[in-house]
Amino acid sequence: MTAARDHRRPGAADIAQDLREKIDSGELGPGDRLPLTRELTKQYGVTGETVRQAIIKLKAAGLVRSVQGSGVYVREWRPLVYRPQSEFRRKPPAVDIFTNLLQTEGRDGTQTIEVGVELPDEAVRQRLQLAPGEPVAFRRRTSLVDDMPFATDDSYVPHRIVEGSEWMTPGSVDRGTNQVLAELGHELVEALDEIYPRMPRPAELERLALPPGTPMAELISTGHDREGKPIQVTICLLPGDRHVVVYERHRRTEEDSEAAE
Repeated sequence: MTAARDHRRPGAADIAQDLREKIDSGELGPGDRLPLTRELTKQYGVTGETVRQAIIKLKAAGLVRSVQGSGVYVREWRPLVYRPQSEFRRKPPAVDIFTNLLQTEGRDGTQTIEVGVELPDEAVRQRLQLAPGEPVAFRRRTSLVDDMPFATDDSYVPHRIVEGSEWMTPGSVDRGTNQVLAELGHELVEALDEIYPRMPRPAELERLALPPGTPMAELISTGHDREGKPIQVTICLLPGDRHVVVYERHRRTEEDSEAAE
């Protein structure tokens, strides 16, 4: 779109749409810098304010980011592939789920972990089938990949189950906290996953250092032991510009059904 090809002077929405089409087509690729404001004003035959409003729209859509003193760049897309089903797969000794995921993807990462005891909110209490006033132990993790906050992973377990155990250890547990639960007699063998696509709340924007316009998926996983009791609720926040969630599905055979019985 240029002023020469369109007798109507384009507005901010028109310019934003034109730039978006160039991003979608690959004409402007990840990491490319957009033309400078003066170049865009000349190209579209509009004022600098109109261009500024167009860039604001692209930022709100999560397509571009500003680098102070440098310009506006197309956001890069290098997602981490998150496979919830990997929780139940055998892993090498002394490797927790997060470390295993990073090794699979060939990425570098760290975690910050907060451990404590509190009264759960109603959503967690109901999923764990706890009596009113019963406390939970929590592990709140923020995962950083390539020095960027990539996801949060907060787990809640009835405090009576893990009191005094390694599950309450601040920092990472090398063999994984699910293994600790198994050693306590509550091996997680089944999970119910709920996925809620939504926009982040203010505290989540800050925790994950999210730019405006970034959607996210909230994954709530309730893990059950062999007796079918809910043992752990894990709530993961997965920014849409940093993750692909992959599930594998298998058709259950008659032999599988008989074995389960």
